[in-house]
Amino acid sequence: MDTVIRIVQVILCLSILVTLHECGHFFPARWFKTKVDKFYLFFDPWFSLFSFKRGDTEYGIGWLPLGGYVKIAGMIDESMDKEQMEGPVQPWEFRAKPAWQRLIIMLGGVIVNFILGFFLLGMILWVWGESYIPNDQITEGIYVDSLGYEMGLRDGDKILKVGDADFKKFSKSTLVKAVVINQADHMLVNRAGKNIYLPILPEYTNKLAGSEGKNMDLFGARQIAIIDSILAASTPEMMGFKKGDQIISFNDKPITYKHEYEETLYANFEKDIKLGVIRNSRDTLNINYTLPVKADYKKGMGWKSDIIPNIESYSFAEAFPLGYTKGVDFLGDQITAFKLMFQGKLDHKESVGSVISIGKMFPSTWDWRQFWYMTAILSLILAVMNLLPIPALDGGHVIFLLFEWITGIKPNDKFMEYATTAGFFILMALMIYVLGLDISKLF
Repeated sequence: MDTVIRIVQVILCLSILVTLHECGHFFPARWFKTKVDKFYLFFDPWFSLFSFKRGDTEYGIGWLPLGGYVKIAGMIDESMDKEQMEGPVQPWEFRAKPAWQRLIIMLGGVIVNFILGFFLLGMILWVWGESYIPNDQITEGIYVDSLGYEMGLRDGDKILKVGDADFKKFSKSTLVKAVVINQADHMLVNRAGKNIYLPILPEYTNKLAGSEGKNMDLFGARQIAIIDSILAASTPEMMGFKKGDQIISFNDKPITYKHEYEETLYANFEKDIKLGVIRNSRDTLNINYTLPVKADYKKGMGWKSDIIPNIESYSFAEAFPLGYTKGVDFLGDQITAFKLMFQGKLDHKESVGSVISIGKMFPSTWDWRQFWYMTAILSLILAVMNLLPIPALDGGHVIFLLFEWITGIKPNDKFMEYATTAGFFILMALMIYVLGLDISKLF
């Protein structure tokens, strides 16, 4: 079910992005009285799932969910309609329009994607606000997973700085951005009351940016193992837990924190266990139980926590400028990441991904806030990727149009045909390569 939810989210997200991107080409084309032969969500090689014709345009849904397209009459594109291009130029064709109109038509898609990304980030801030955990609330320190331990962090540490920046907002993403994007090479932590510097070796830049870092928590806030809520007929209730119970041992091994209980539980599925519990803050008792199958133990139980996230609310007028700022910051981080890849400081094999990687970025449960956030950042990424100067992309067409506008020299149709063909094969090769990287990571 988790996989199904992710797939549905990816398909819905791509459908929104592709449809609006193509509308960015479609409507300017219509405004300039340019004929549009096809408008398709997803690609339709050999056949389509659904189609109908209205006016001069065929609308449809293809079966290959890797994008979409509008086929504009008189334009060299991925459709490679050479027969149409060999005929005389018609006034309703793309090639008959002045360069500035063709430029607007080609830029329409990326402009829509930029606007959509900034708009959604603003809407998220307006509707949900911004939530974060202040670092000074982590009074019990952190617990670490294997990658965090490799980097030198230890259970109980309190992170004070990453690089030269204060660690004000407690989150994995704050540390990852500081290391991967800002190239932070050290941390300052408080360990047992003493401040110490931990070096961050260059190898962890790629580990944090890659699948290993994305699939690990790295660290989390330690919480005393006190149960705050129990649902009726849940596994925790059947185990004999009550609200307010504090777990102090697991098979006679002392337990203080929630993560210690969960880690020990993972190692003892379908075994007889004995839990030491303090009830009503005074009575000590043992709970004996045979653990059920995996994934049942968590359902129906909540943990007490003194950590209260800060939620900053924004008015309509405040949210959208801030959404724009956050979108620009995100794009700046992406551009920096590309620079680091070209400089060899960031391994592209760990940093790029196909639709498989995109799917993993969506949550396994439906969360509208996270869905719209993912849609926003993917819209911004789609805009930037489409601006790359590859002939089969919008950016390639824009480069040729700018050249024509500035010099007055229009590239001939044969040149555009060869350039678009070459660009198309480059894109296909890149997509196959990135997909292959993702598939190899699965094994």
